[in-house]
Amino acid sequence: MNDHHDVDVLIAGAGPTGSTLAADLLRRGLRVRLIDKAPHASKGSRAKGVQPRTQEVFEDLGVLHEAHAEGGPYPLAGIHLGPLTAPWKMQQRNRPTPDVPYPNILLLPQHRTDAILHRLLNRLGLPIEYGTALEDFEQDATGVTATLASGEKVRSTYLVGADGGASAVRKATGLGFAGETDASDRTLVIDGTIDGLSRDRWHIWPRASTGACPLPHSDQFQVMIRLKPDDTPDLDEAALAARFQKLTGLRLRDMTWSSVFRPNVRLVEHYRAGRVFLAGDAAHVHTPAGAQGLNTGVQDAYNLGWKLAQVIAGAPDSLLDTYEAERQPIAARVLGKSSELYANLSRHRVSGLKRGDEERQLDLSYRGGPLAPGHSPATKTLHVGDRAPDAPCSARDARRLFDVFRGPHFTLLAFGPDATEALHKLTWPTDGTELRRYAVRTGRPIDDGVLADTTGQLNSVYGITGDTLILIRPDGYIASIVTSDWTTAFTAAAKAFTPTPPRPDPEGVRVGR
Repeated sequence: MNDHHDVDVLIAGAGPTGSTLAADLLRRGLRVRLIDKAPHASKGSRAKGVQPRTQEVFEDLGVLHEAHAEGGPYPLAGIHLGPLTAPWKMQQRNRPTPDVPYPNILLLPQHRTDAILHRLLNRLGLPIEYGTALEDFEQDATGVTATLASGEKVRSTYLVGADGGASAVRKATGLGFAGETDASDRTLVIDGTIDGLSRDRWHIWPRASTGACPLPHSDQFQVMIRLKPDDTPDLDEAALAARFQKLTGLRLRDMTWSSVFRPNVRLVEHYRAGRVFLAGDAAHVHTPAGAQGLNTGVQDAYNLGWKLAQVIAGAPDSLLDTYEAERQPIAARVLGKSSELYANLSRHRVSGLKRGDEERQLDLSYRGGPLAPGHSPATKTLHVGDRAPDAPCSARDARRLFDVFRGPHFTLLAFGPDATEALHKLTWPTDGTELRRYAVRTGRPIDDGVLADTTGQLNSVYGITGDTLILIRPDGYIASIVTSDWTTAFTAAAKAFTPTPPRPDPEGVRVGR
């Protein structure tokens, strides 16, 4: 058995999912390699919608300002019906609230999302190894030995396949990928410039099964043309321009990327096979409707990263089983929703264009899962497993709760005098992820470790009615709500995801795990 490890985690696939996971692991101090069989990053717009919950993930990683600078709001739809163009609001434009600072989807082409995350990895000192394919791997009780196409062997504690719908990692595990692929249902996707077309609308020609969405901070559109079952498109630029002109009467030029997309709807049998994990499109593939696929993959990574770090630090291995238990049901629901929207679009129904709260992914919860049992205490507004909302507060270097959460740590909030008294008496392991503790007070002087709820909104948003401890996971979900018996209840909740402290032996020497 080989106990030498070159890295803690080897990640295959440098798209948004793999890049998010790599960044999260690096800030936790883990050794990571990120490989991708492609010769370079994707150049296409591909998935272009960044949902509110994913924007919160990007804020935690410190790149949301770049995403907002390079993206923009979704325009109104403009439905072309002969000589008329009818405006249509695809989704409600929401105002920020104390608990939801980023309420609207962001229009951001995927190649820019990739570039933003890749710049982050560069700042963290990790090169992406393009042109490096994973050929095979073997795992044993202590690690995974992967063989690369070059013949190099890499020994890692864990392997993560974030290598897309045709995942080599998934195929090597032998796990089933249940679902369907309709080979006759294909869409031609093109990035290019369109002469004489306004950029304040997402243009849709329903009779031609064609759309053109303006991409922000550029003169390009993402063009989508639904193909007929027997249609074999010529991807030559002149042929694409002629096809588009025939469908719309407009000139398409200066094309930088084109692809034929087949909407798959598939979900992997298991997200874990021993020391191997699947994330993003390697685990679930969606139709493009509703802008869900990229977002679900990023949030897979956000769920998995802190759990890998904690187990490497000595937390129970069973914590890694909660990745599948929490994320697979989410993917199943997302697949159902995106398929419903896509089916309506296929039937030319207006309902297929509508987008609502479900697509924003803010209400997704892990309630009832292994880390959020149904009998857990709750507040007036929140249950264990729910997203921990933002709220205004005042503290040193913080004006809102998301400032306090930002980083790879756990956060413990104490509301009320009894909870505050217990706050610093609770024990937390020195190994693994740090715990940061804050007492929440109203109208009190701001000291280290104190959050001043000067507006009362923090208590209101969190539904506080009495003394309460709320523990927030590193991925921004509520890990525990404690309202009495502070030490026992807190210790019982934390046991599932914290390292076991080494035991002192009778000689006074620390005994390892």
